[in-house]
Amino acid sequence: MSQPLPASRPTKRLAADAAGIAEAAALLRGGGLVALPTETVYGLAADATSGAAVAGIYAAKERPSFNPLISHLPDLASARRQGLFDANALALAQAFWPGPLTLVVPAAPGCTVSELARAGLPSVALRVPAHPVAHAVLEAARRPIAAPSANRSGRISATSARHALADLDGRIDAVLDAGPTEVGLESTIVACLDGAPRLLRPGGVPRSAIEHAIGRPLVIAGEAGHAPISPGMLASHYAPSAHMRLDADAPEDGEAWLGFGAEQRKHPVSLNLSPAGDLREAAANLFGHMRRLDEMGPAIIAVARIPEHGLGEAINDRLRRAAAPR
Repeated sequence: MSQPLPASRPTKRLAADAAGIAEAAALLRGGGLVALPTETVYGLAADATSGAAVAGIYAAKERPSFNPLISHLPDLASARRQGLFDANALALAQAFWPGPLTLVVPAAPGCTVSELARAGLPSVALRVPAHPVAHAVLEAARRPIAAPSANRSGRISATSARHALADLDGRIDAVLDAGPTEVGLESTIVACLDGAPRLLRPGGVPRSAIEHAIGRPLVIAGEAGHAPISPGMLASHYAPSAHMRLDADAPEDGEAWLGFGAEQRKHPVSLNLSPAGDLREAAANLFGHMRRLDEMGPAIIAVARIPEHGLGEAINDRLRRAAAPR
């Protein structure tokens, strides 16, 4: 793992207007690093075609180099110049792009995404984001943009410019501030490599919707003993400093509480993902609430049970990674 970068100068905060978008795109074309909003989380963006720029992402995030990065593009036509889409991949792209779905496909012969961004793999992870600011930056940058979540590796993903700056101020050139993200969870990742689409990571598009689009069940990818073939497949990931105790009925003495649904009593150090029990609201609040509780300094955060259906599958995936031994 790379050593932390020394802080050089404060990161510039850009408004999400025409001037800010133009400056962000210029920084990216010049090899710089920019935290920018998508509909999922804030991404730490760099020119995916430049190994040096991608190395800057790994250094700023202190990220394990074997974990590949998602490359973002403005439209399906651009994505098809980078990857080979079989019938399943094409159906999913047409159903969910732009949106919070990443497709891992074989790299096209003319793929310009750098080997470093692909972690030396013959595949490439591609997404067309729905956020209008992200789309405008991609159009102006005129190249694939790698953009993992804008936080240090293993820390809680950033869902606002403030979160990105808390981890990366002085390590990156700019953050493009468009307010909080809408979905609040990273994209769902599906591999279309061998004829049987595999779910690599639950996320912003529920598995049931994906299976409906392709007319078949997804294979669920195993993780143990294998190097990741996509982002988000490390066991200990999205981790706060506090330990996490999952599926709790109530907090014990000294624990912070991350609740869900209607609660009969208030706890001294607590936040609720969704008092109404709305999984979409819970997804949008997940990383921000974990970060806020972690900043309060508890040794343990107890977490209420979250249903496993719909977006609950992705929420629980993140919580299990946050609770993994490290």
